[in-house]
Amino acid sequence: MRIQVTRTGGFAGIARRREVDTEGRADAAEWESLAEEALADAPDAPPPGVPDGFRYEITAGDRTVYCADPDLTGAQRTLISRVLKEGA
Repeated sequence: MRIQVTRTGGFAGIARRREVDTEGRADAAEWESLAEEALADAPDAPPPGVPDGFRYEITAGDRTVYCADPDLTGAQRTLISRVLKEGA
């Protein structure tokens, strides 16, 4: 499964995009489970967010959802953090 995170907004307004491909990874099941949980209740349209806050587009497999600070779930926050840190 390919998991992509795009972060936009913030004070500087700089976009950041990272991706993790779980295929062949020893921890693939963990990544995929976290992605499914993060996408479970997320809207399919961008939420309004807050001024200077970050907005996120998360794509896992063939589904794309949107979320924004400060209304991230724990799973969304964890997935976003991991993909932005470990992704290419």
